[in-house]
Amino acid sequence: MRPISIAFGAAAILALTLLAADIQPINDLPNPYRTVRDWGQLPGGTTAWAAVTAVEASPDGSIYVIHRCHDNSCVGRTEPPILKMDKNGKLIKAWGAGMFNFPHGATVDREGNLWVTDSQFQNNGKGQVAYKFSPDGKVLMTLGKPGVTSADPGLFDEPTDVAVAANGDVFITEGHVGGTPGNQRVSKFSKDGKFLKSWGKPGSGPGEFNNPHTIEIDSRGRVFVGDRSNNRIEIFDQDGKFLEEWRQFGRPSGIFIARDDTMYVADSESWGPDEPGWKKGIRIGSAKDGSVKYFIEDMESTTVEHSGAEGVGVDADGNVYGAVVRRQMLEKHIPKK
Repeated sequence: MRPISIAFGAAAILALTLLAADIQPINDLPNPYRTVRDWGQLPGGTTAWAAVTAVEASPDGSIYVIHRCHDNSCVGRTEPPILKMDKNGKLIKAWGAGMFNFPHGATVDREGNLWVTDSQFQNNGKGQVAYKFSPDGKVLMTLGKPGVTSADPGLFDEPTDVAVAANGDVFITEGHVGGTPGNQRVSKFSKDGKFLKSWGKPGSGPGEFNNPHTIEIDSRGRVFVGDRSNNRIEIFDQDGKFLEEWRQFGRPSGIFIARDDTMYVADSESWGPDEPGWKKGIRIGSAKDGSVKYFIEDMESTTVEHSGAEGVGVDADGNVYGAVVRRQMLEKHIPKK
């Protein structure tokens, strides 16, 4: 299946619509992994996973797991939503208690620092920010203002995910369930936190968004945005120029792109009315040419509920981790020998 690549403009929108109709569900690809569910050690006193929303591998081999405390929210909770584990799942450190309303997306930059977004306003002086943490949990930077919802430059409304370019520039996607002001955009910052620009608006045309839920950067520096409620990935240069859209990876909730441009896309919401005929799971292919090669089918791939992994991470050994929100678990998919 070739990726869709169309120039900007009114004719492009029509062509995209016509081409999108030709994209058939990709459900029958090989799965070269065996799956372990409820992987990893929980903190003492915790008997079960909460909603796991993100999982990221660090250059030092450790694994960061982000979860939403209890009942899909950290409001008023005392447990830490950020867990740092070694490669065997042993808990090393936990932090972030009392800092978050709704932990959402995360990434680890080239220096090993962890970035986590807080995507919900609760009128409690928290949320609507992206935090940068050192590997031992120290806050190094805060983008946005805690508790402030705004469309103004440098501020956020429902920041969903974060990506960091090779030069340190930071890209934040905004727009989850929608509200006021209802930002649907990407905001770009310098490595020292200076606001540079933003792009995007509500819609379904090229460069427009409806729930930009995840963001990643490939080896060429292109910015991949999982435009979830439009059932597509949009690709931009780092100045926001629209380049392509791809629909062959399903309904994207999470994207991870490895150094060799292998791309892993978590589809947690297909089947049912959202993306009929597409099973939920993790599709694996290439960020270079858009090909899809493998499919890790979710255990509830044909339920109407949004049950699959939302976040996806991959370690240096090729293990694929799925952060599952509704079923409240962390999955590890290990390459078969």
